[in-house]
Amino acid sequence: MDDDNRIIRSWQSNAEPWITAVREQQIESRAVTDKAIIDAIIARAPATVLDVGCGEGWLARALNKYGINVTGVDVVPELVAAANQAGGGEFHELPYEELATYSLTHRFDALVCNFSLLGDRSTEHVFRAASQLLKSGGLMFVQTLHPVSACGNQSYVDGWREGSWEGFSEALGETFKEAPPWYFRTMESWQDLFVDGRLTLIETRTPVRSAGSQPVSVIFVAKC
Repeated sequence: MDDDNRIIRSWQSNAEPWITAVREQQIESRAVTDKAIIDAIIARAPATVLDVGCGEGWLARALNKYGINVTGVDVVPELVAAANQAGGGEFHELPYEELATYSLTHRFDALVCNFSLLGDRSTEHVFRAASQLLKSGGLMFVQTLHPVSACGNQSYVDGWREGSWEGFSEALGETFKEAPPWYFRTMESWQDLFVDGRLTLIETRTPVRSAGSQPVSVIFVAKC
């Protein structure tokens, strides 16, 4: 089984504890990153959003409070079911490779990928589909681990890395099974993906826990 499929298998195995962790706010770093992606989106005031890799739908519920209409897609049935049950948007089970051919009813003002681009080929599928999913002038938001701070002691080159539940409390981490692998990209490689997707990068944000600390993530904003 290749690593892109290992990611899906891992999230299928960990759907239940993930829903609990998100809804009970048990992941410390999300206090920074959740607010960061919401602030980035509402600053641009899109009316409609496609949340790619929506998980259990927390972002749709958050954006709904600002009058933003959200459609979410995810490959994990349990997460999509939980999102639909909680409401706040319209949610569909959909693999990334089918984004370009799926019969969505309209194009969107914005496409959001919030820590949902973990793979290699699967990520490329999203960027290839972006221009077909967005209105002219539409925006793509991507939040991911900041390559510089996430690189650790390994070489600063693209490649697969083994996942972990590092950053979770010990008790919380014990409820999860095998962590998904993830595909590390340098800043330059992320920027190349936007170029390949015919998108123009217009803003880069680097959320931090406090002034002077290492960035916990990077948010790219690009225009179609």
